[in-house]
Amino acid sequence: MGLVPLAFLQRIKRSDTMYNSKITGLGFYVPDHVVTNDDLSKLMDTSDEWIQERTGIRERRHVVGDSDTTTAMGVKAARIAIERAGIDKDEVDFIVFATLSPDYYFPGPGVLVQRDLGLRTVGALDVRNQCSGFVYGLSVADQYVKTGMYKNVLVIGSELHSRGLDRTTRGRGVSVIFGDGAGAAIVSREENPDKGILSTHLHSEGEHAEELSVIAPGMGKRWVTDILRDNDPDDISYYPYMNGQFVFKNAVVRFSEVILEGLKTNNLQPSDIDMLIPHQANLRISQFIQKKFGLSDDQVYNNIMQYGNTTAASIPIALTEAWEKGKIKKGDLVVLAAFGSGFTWGSAIIRW
Repeated sequence: MGLVPLAFLQRIKRSDTMYNSKITGLGFYVPDHVVTNDDLSKLMDTSDEWIQERTGIRERRHVVGDSDTTTAMGVKAARIAIERAGIDKDEVDFIVFATLSPDYYFPGPGVLVQRDLGLRTVGALDVRNQCSGFVYGLSVADQYVKTGMYKNVLVIGSELHSRGLDRTTRGRGVSVIFGDGAGAAIVSREENPDKGILSTHLHSEGEHAEELSVIAPGMGKRWVTDILRDNDPDDISYYPYMNGQFVFKNAVVRFSEVILEGLKTNNLQPSDIDMLIPHQANLRISQFIQKKFGLSDDQVYNNIMQYGNTTAASIPIALTEAWEKGKIKKGDLVVLAAFGSGFTWGSAIIRW
C-alpha cells in the first residue's frame, strides 16, 4: 500500500473541523424621505385609516430621484455592520446580497458592493428569494462559516421598491405596502457550539409562483423590447402583482410551521423565545403569529409601521433596530422567520 498524500490528509483534517457561526455586527440604512399614508392619499383613492386597518403601516421611506440605489443603500448598511463587528473591511471573505430590485438586470449587486467597499477580490453571491432573501442569505453564510471555508461573511438585504410601483388607484393594493431600505450583518466564526446560529430551515413551493410576482421584464413572457414596442398604457405586467388574501392565508401557515420546525430541531418550545423577528410583510400576519405562539409584545419586534415592507431588507432592519434598543441581550434566543414570493419561506434559530 502506497503512502497517503499529505494534501489528502490535510483536506480530511479540515473537513472534520466544524465551527459555529454568529452575527458579530449589524447595520441598517433607510432614506430620509418619509412618505405618509396621507401623502399617498393625494395620489390614489386611499386613506390613512384604510391602509392602517389592512396592513398596520403608517409611513415608509422612499428614495428621492437618484440619491440612492439598491447597492448604495446596502453599502451604507454594510459599513456600519463591519465597524460594529470590529473587523477591517479586508477581513470580509465573502459577500451574499439578497434583493429583488438590483441596480442592473445583470450583473448583480454583490460585485458592486465588492467594488464600492474596496474589498479584496472575494466571491460575491446574489440571492433572489425576495422576502425570504435575508434568511436564505444568512443560511448560506452560516454553512460557509461552519465548514471553515470562510471566517467573516457579509450578508446584505437591500431594496429600492419605490421606482417600480404603480402609485395610482389601480395599483394601490400593492403600492401602499412597500418601502426602501437596507440591512446588513457580519456572520463570523464562533468556537462555542451552544452560541450563535443554531440552525436554519428553508422551503419553497413554486406551484404558487405567480400569486406574488412581477412577470415582466422577463425572457419567458415580456422583455423590455416587447414593452417598448407595444407602448400599451394598460400593460401592468411590469408592476408587482399580489393575490393578497391567498398570500396571507399561506403566510400564517408557513410562518408557524417553519418556526416550530426550528424550535423542534433544537429541542426548544415557543416559550423559550426571547425575541421573534418576523419578516415585516403585514402587521396583521405578525400579530396572528404572536397570538398563536402566546408571545408578549416584548417578545416580538415589529417596525413595519414606520418602514413598510422592505422585502429582503425587512429582517435585518428590524433585527438591527431591536438590538440597538437593547431588546436583544447576550444569551437570548432569537428567532427570524420569513415568507414571501416564490413561495419561499424560512427560519433561523439563534442563541445571541
